[in-house]
Amino acid sequence: MSISIGSTDASVRCSPLVREPLSEPQSVDLALMFRALGDPVRLRLLSLIASHSNGEACVCDISPAVDISQPTISHHLKVLKTAGLLDSERRASWVYYRVVPGVLSSLAEVLRTGELAPAIETKAQQ
Repeated sequence: MSISIGSTDASVRCSPLVREPLSEPQSVDLALMFRALGDPVRLRLLSLIASHSNGEACVCDISPAVDISQPTISHHLKVLKTAGLLDSERRASWVYYRVVPGVLSSLAEVLRTGELAPAIETKAQQ
């Protein structure tokens, strides 16, 4: 899944959301991605993969960090992959996952309005 949602021109300071209405295909692609990221387990898995050495990991690398079964991890990884957030490559009996290059920057660009966003506080910090 490829998504073309914003300009790469650094002089453009406002989000595609406020500059002009999104097209229907853009809306569908973005909703799928944001829905996938809306689950705390999937968000954590994406972060574990992105922050792993070389930016890729297999289920055996990330399963010790989450308290869910391997089949459930695989299900969540499939959802992230279907949403266009992850790529995968089979190597022997293992499947290695990595974040699709540029996808997080593209999502951030959609939400950028030209103003700095306030820091995100977790409930634990409040």
